[in-house]
Amino acid sequence: MGRPTGHRSTAMPRRLNTQRSWLVVERLPAYAPELNPVEGLWSSLKAVELANLATPTLSEVIDQAHRGIDRVRRTPHLAYSFLRHAGLSVS
Repeated sequence: MGRPTGHRSTAMPRRLNTQRSWLVVERLPAYAPELNPVEGLWSSLKAVELANLATPTLSEVIDQAHRGIDRVRRTPHLAYSFLRHAGLSVS
């Protein structure tokens, strides 16, 4: 049997309990892409920088993905929209 993952270990609840003054833990379903703000980022990258991209190397795909991430960074309301879509906010 392998080593337990972080979220199933006995150490994780102990660590979380030391952070309760500022950290709120929400239990999420195992697979819920609509609750994950990074899905909005991926959707944006696939619609713009990665749309119809056919390159011979993975490094070119990575470069395009970085360009997309930079675009989102320069457009803060876009990143916040990914959070809102997932039902999250920055307080």
